[in-house]
Amino acid sequence: MSVRAVASGLALVLLGCNGGRDKWIADLQAKRPEDRATAVKKLAERFNADDVSLFTQAARDPVPFVRAEAMTALGKSQDPRVVDLLAEALGDPEERVQSAAAYALASVRTDKATTYLTLQYGKRGRNARYVIVQALKNANVPGAMAQVIAAEANATWERTLKTLTQGTLPERVGAAEELGRSGRPEAVDRLVPLLKQPQVVLAAAAAKGLGHAGDLRAVPALVALLQENYAELRDAACEALGRLRAREALAPLRDVALDRSPASILATRAIIAMDRHADPEKVLCEIALAGPSAEATAAGREMRRRGGCPAEPIVEKLKSPPTQSAALAAVVALGPTLKDVAPKIVPLLSSSDLTARKLAVDALVELGDAQGPALLKAYDAELKLLEPVRGDWIPQALPEKFAPGFDPDAPAAAGDDAALVKARQQGLFQKVNALAAQKAKEAGKVLLEEQPPRDLVDDGTDEQLKALAALVRALGRARVDGAKERLEPWTRDAAPGLRGAAFGALGALGAIAQATPGLFDSDRSVQAATAWGLADAGDAGVLAVLEALVKLNVDRTRMLDALRERPLPPQAAPLLEQLMREGGGEAGTAALLVAKLKGPQTVDLITKLLEDRTTVARRDLVVALGLLQDKRAAEAVAKEAFSDMIDVRAAAAEALAEVGGPAQHEQLDALKGDYALRVRQAATAAIARLAPEAKR
Repeated sequence: MSVRAVASGLALVLLGCNGGRDKWIADLQAKRPEDRATAVKKLAERFNADDVSLFTQAARDPVPFVRAEAMTALGKSQDPRVVDLLAEALGDPEERVQSAAAYALASVRTDKATTYLTLQYGKRGRNARYVIVQALKNANVPGAMAQVIAAEANATWERTLKTLTQGTLPERVGAAEELGRSGRPEAVDRLVPLLKQPQVVLAAAAAKGLGHAGDLRAVPALVALLQENYAELRDAACEALGRLRAREALAPLRDVALDRSPASILATRAIIAMDRHADPEKVLCEIALAGPSAEATAAGREMRRRGGCPAEPIVEKLKSPPTQSAALAAVVALGPTLKDVAPKIVPLLSSSDLTARKLAVDALVELGDAQGPALLKAYDAELKLLEPVRGDWIPQALPEKFAPGFDPDAPAAAGDDAALVKARQQGLFQKVNALAAQKAKEAGKVLLEEQPPRDLVDDGTDEQLKALAALVRALGRARVDGAKERLEPWTRDAAPGLRGAAFGALGALGAIAQATPGLFDSDRSVQAATAWGLADAGDAGVLAVLEALVKLNVDRTRMLDALRERPLPPQAAPLLEQLMREGGGEAGTAALLVAKLKGPQTVDLITKLLEDRTTVARRDLVVALGLLQDKRAAEAVAKEAFSDMIDVRAAAAEALAEVGGPAQHEQLDALKGDYALRVRQAATAAIARLAPEAKR
């Protein structure tokens, strides 16, 4: 072959190459994003140093997969100048771009790139944090996860400490509590002096921080705060002492619990949080006898779980009218642990004191003592007593149509501009409501109808009706003969308290069909009361509640709460899973409930929910995976260890103790360097729990 022919062929090859490159450069401006992404990829395959500027432009493309391709191309360039751009891309809203940027940054293999990845870890959400660690591992960075977690912990500590000393007052308040979450000894040393700050909000934040720190050295200083006049300081001290579970604070907490201040309930909860011991239990029994209040109820309910309180002091108080209400409230809270007291309560059903009558009814129901004839007699007496205030204002039925000239939806008269504007507004609202109704119908949801204003019907107040409502509820729960016929009329009453009591009582009776409409009442308290009643009816009632929940499009948390402590039938699993798929705040509660049933599809469903960045209640979902104790969940739980939320990371570590294995040991070991004490403690406990399994 001649030299001329060889030269000619080489020229054609070079021309083809240049022509291809020119085409790809031109395609970077193409309308179709697929063409732009392909152009970036082709240019990267035959890398030319001059193309870095083109990749930089593509990194700003509005289409995510084009930006992702540009990140990969920039990484292949190994050009130190692109490090800043790649670091910025770690904050891209699209996960695929974040991932590509992290891997590209790690591939550059310079100290600056590694430093960027380490610093960005603490500033990003779960997905970006996970990708950063994987990228560092691919770059053979030793102890990648432990390294970035330790760096984040140190950076958080330094930033929080600086804010605490140099920030504005609101910033210092947040920093004080955040510093305590670290659990470092130095945090206690810095927070205790802040308890004497003149700014009450800062001193209260410091107290809360000391509670998170878990260091008993702070107890004397926190106890001193209980003597302060500022409610915020007392509240914070009670909350912190509850976290510390310090029995040394029992006596001062008892005084706060009994002084009927806003902090009393917090002091009671702090005592409940203490480890089981005769001294705290004696104090809880004392609080339970203090009278009708939230703290007395909380103390009594806790002692019901622990076996009860001595009956003699309660019986003694029942003998004296001034102390009867306190004794009855204690019986209501302590329940069946005082079953022998029932005969002494029956006479109080006819007490002249409204509160005592109501509490006597509740006490008999909680004791499980039917006393049907006595309850019926009290019911009839209460009805007669309320006749003056329950008389209808208007005896005849209210009209269902407007009189001429009063219908707000009637066409406006010609020339009445104000009426025309109002008519247009009403028409717009009607269209919006019709659209909402149509969407609800298509989704299989039920829209609730508002009840007419109660003040058009009677003068009876909730306070006046509370004894009657208690009796209505008692007729159902005590299964009194003929209760159903007496209860059904109350389901149509204008007073929510009476409607809820009636629906709940019908549910407790097992009259599922008659009670179910209460779940669709427009009043949330009626819905909740009905749900609690139906939950007492067993499997059929539980299923009725769940079937209603999937049809409602409102806040359903209070109704789900009624099922938390109930045994659930296997048929409940599909309904709970449907609630989980709908997302929202109820998804977490539904997951915790369905975890009890250990359904085969539950792990896959929760895992899918956790993959969605918009999913809320992530902590509850992670806890549910731990309760399921299914090893298939290990990878999904381990990913949550990268969360930027302390509660989720702690829950992930705790769940890994149940579902994890040797593959997750590295992550748990890395979490031992976490900023938050709770996470470190959970990780340490999980490692100890998994150690025997690792040896096997």
